[in-house]
Amino acid sequence: MPSPTASLVAFGLVFAFLAPVEAFAPAGVPLTGRRVLTGAPSLASSASSAVRPSLLSLRSSAVSNPPEGSIFSNLFGGARMVSEAPSQAQAAYPAQQDKVGILFLNLGGPESLDEVEDFLYNLFNDPDIIRLPGPLKPLQSFIARRIATARAPSSREAYESIGGGSPIVDLTMEQGKALEEELSRRGVECKTYVGMRYWYPFTEEAVDRLLRDGVNRLVVLPLYPQYSISTSGSSLRLLQQMMEDSPHSWDPRKIDHTVIPSWFSHPGYVATQAELIGKQLEEFEGNPADVKVMFSAHGVPVSYVEAGDPYKSHIEECTELIMRKVNEGRPEGQKFDWKLAFQSRVGPVKWLEPYTDDVLNELGEGGLKNLVVVPLSFVSEHVETLEEIDIEYREVAEEAGITNFKRVPALNSDPGFIGCLADLTLDALREPSLRVEEALQLYQGQSMQKDAAEEGKRQSWLVPGVSLAAEAINGRVAMMAFASLAISQVISSGCPAISGPSIAGKEPFCAAFSYDGWAWLLDVILNLQT
Repeated sequence: MPSPTASLVAFGLVFAFLAPVEAFAPAGVPLTGRRVLTGAPSLASSASSAVRPSLLSLRSSAVSNPPEGSIFSNLFGGARMVSEAPSQAQAAYPAQQDKVGILFLNLGGPESLDEVEDFLYNLFNDPDIIRLPGPLKPLQSFIARRIATARAPSSREAYESIGGGSPIVDLTMEQGKALEEELSRRGVECKTYVGMRYWYPFTEEAVDRLLRDGVNRLVVLPLYPQYSISTSGSSLRLLQQMMEDSPHSWDPRKIDHTVIPSWFSHPGYVATQAELIGKQLEEFEGNPADVKVMFSAHGVPVSYVEAGDPYKSHIEECTELIMRKVNEGRPEGQKFDWKLAFQSRVGPVKWLEPYTDDVLNELGEGGLKNLVVVPLSFVSEHVETLEEIDIEYREVAEEAGITNFKRVPALNSDPGFIGCLADLTLDALREPSLRVEEALQLYQGQSMQKDAAEEGKRQSWLVPGVSLAAEAINGRVAMMAFASLAISQVISSGCPAISGPSIAGKEPFCAAFSYDGWAWLLDVILNLQT
């Protein structure tokens, strides 16, 4: 019969391997009572209590896309800790009449305060949002959960100030319905599908529906006018992965798809933005020097641009085109002046500059009293327009001495914007197809090549003839040996008194095996930014 000490050591070994998985696994989210897109987009109120289809109820949580190769998603080659996305339905072979579908890709947002933290987790768990160096990639899920937990209280306050949730799903469904009607007037019958990257209805849900509906001509339309790795790129990479996982469903003999990766220079988009700005400038006709137009675009880290992200150049070109339209036909002395700034920066890294709050203070110090703010990279109202611009930046402007703060509304379902989307769709159906894989290579091939090179360097230390699988086994054996030694030491002598901070009443040696220890370490890292 094994001794108590041997039994304790054996139990400790098992716990040492299971505890990290349990600690890092994200909390599940109840799926009942969630609104979903069924058939054509609807304007159902947020009080809707439609129960999710049984297919979606198979999900164990609302978290998406754990990083590949993560220790949490594949332990000893075992099952994934987060359930896979629902399997894609098999599409029927094309009928004589094409069945046209339009897939909107957008960010998504929580519709209640209870959903905020898990929405943030999905956001920060995306490797295109939080780009960790190779050695830290296995910690993506853990770091995402910690950041989401830390930011959830302030984010809840922001959503509470705009009514308790994001309107982006309802507004995107409205856009889809309006686009269907506009295309029908032009003689094209179609159906729109809304796929959100970080919350319901997820992209996986939209893809399941369009394949189930037998769509054989698909236009993929990211609702981001300017392309970025972190927006359009992230959504397209997810879609590409789904296509690779289910090649039979995406057989080009069954479904022909094409992507509209960016459209900031489309004349309809430029004209609609210029028209909305012009309405806010009407009171300054004849006195253009009394006002300034400030474009506030969502920022991205400078490292993205250095990696080949075209976002900055797209934003700069877009503002030039819009203001050229606004000032069209005006004599030189009657043209409106403008400024570009970037908002929504997070963390200690350098983001695109100038920052919106800095520009507001600069303009106020210069004596400016009248300002028209344009939310450039947003096509729908959501928390970054309704709260960040309308509340936070308005307060900054007023404190800086800007007394007349005006904000151009987001495009939403403006008829000019819907006409632009219809033009884009028809052009995409007429022109040769641009596949998802081709769009990714075209817009971020440099970044993907760099990532592949870094991954190659990370693995270059391996001795020729030694496989990654062999090294993984060796590493796990070493971990077991270390865990056995540590547990034996704790059983025989207790926690040794090692100098260093005490964590939740535990000595550091013991805390190294606990969730509290990891949490403490991450808190230290996150607090370095303050």
